[in-house]
This record gives sequence, C-alpha cells and structure tokens, in this order.
Amino acid sequence: MSPQRNNSWPTSITEARRVQEQLRELVIRETKTGSVRTVAGVDVGFEKDGKTTRAAVAVLSFPQLELVAQAVVREPTRFPYVPGYLSFREIPAILSALATLAAPPDLILCDGQGLAHPRRFGLACHLGVLTGLPTIGVAKSRLVGTHAEVPKHKGAWVPLFDGEEVVGAVVRTRDGVRPLYVSVGHRVDLATAIDYVLHCTTRYRLPETTRWAHKLASG
Repeated sequence: MSPQRNNSWPTSITEARRVQEQLRELVIRETKTGSVRTVAGVDVGFEKDGKTTRAAVAVLSFPQLELVAQAVVREPTRFPYVPGYLSFREIPAILSALATLAAPPDLILCDGQGLAHPRRFGLACHLGVLTGLPTIGVAKSRLVGTHAEVPKHKGAWVPLFDGEEVVGAVVRTRDGVRPLYVSVGHRVDLATAIDYVLHCTTRYRLPETTRWAHKLASG
C-alpha cells in the first residue's frame, strides 16, 4: 500500500483549515467496504516532550479479533497540538506505519473523530481520504454536538446532532459505562459504523482495535 501524502504538509492553522475544507468534499458517506476480514486500530503517542510522534497500527482478524499484524513508527512531530486539527499532528506518522504493513487492513477504527468535527473532517475522514481505506471515527469524548441520554445497556445509542444535522452516534459499548462517540470516517455509513464498533468491542469500553493500538503506541 502506498498512501497518498503531500510533501508540503501544512504548517499553519490557515493552511490546515484550507486542506480540511478542500478534502472534506471527497468523503464518501456510503458503505463501500467490500469483504472485511481484517480490522485495524491506529493510535499515536508522543516522546521527547512532543518532538517525536510514535504511531502504532494493530491489525486484527475479523470477526475473531486476533492480532495478525502490527507496526510502530517514530517520526519528528510536524504540527502543534491544536484542537480540531489533530490529524495534521498525527497522520504523517500513521501513514508511515500503515505503509510498512504487508497488506492494508480492510477497515480502520480511528481513535478520534470523523464527521463529528466542526468542519466535518476529523482524523478518521482525513485518513480515509488520503489512503482510500474505509475508516470509522471512535472517540472517547465529544468535540461537537448535543445528544439525548443514552440507555444504560450495551448496544444502546442515540444520534449526535450538530444543529439539525446528525454527525454521529453516542454508543454504549458496555453496560453502565461512559459511551463512545462514533462517526463516519470514509466509505462507511453511520449504521454500519456502529455495527462494526459493537462487533469489535468485547468486555471493555473500547474496541479491541483501539486497545491493541494503544498498547503499542504507549510502549
């Protein structure tokens, strides 16, 4: 796999916002996954006071959720920490990690937002558009929107609204624990995204994809 990446990666908020506004038109909100036999989680950590980005990819078989491939890459950090623009800080190293895999995953669950983003172009959308791979945003906290209370049982969910627009879903992945914020990334519709997240979640709050990637990124 050879993910697309511009050599001139944005270095300012103005440039980054322009990229978001241009590329968001390329997001496919319909399910075009094909057969899904592998699912991946991606996560990022930082070393040397943030100067080094450590990106991890964990690829699991689906639906068995057994680890079949992994990659960890370290690169100089290219972009500052700015809420709403985290993809510009994290994606360069994620792309490098994905490029080391023998084969691309069929679906990526990102530890971050997709459409549930002020400009409808969170990390999951950005990564999906650049790689062409199906992606889902699975965030631990809310960036935008409002929602009703989610029933307490696993599998329950309510829409996440930003104004009149449904930008995601608030999903209970375990009885009585805090929900996750699921949104379309690329080439997956919302209902399908919710279904995959629940199928990738076992006895913990976070999907196994995220848990494995976090272990690698924190190592």
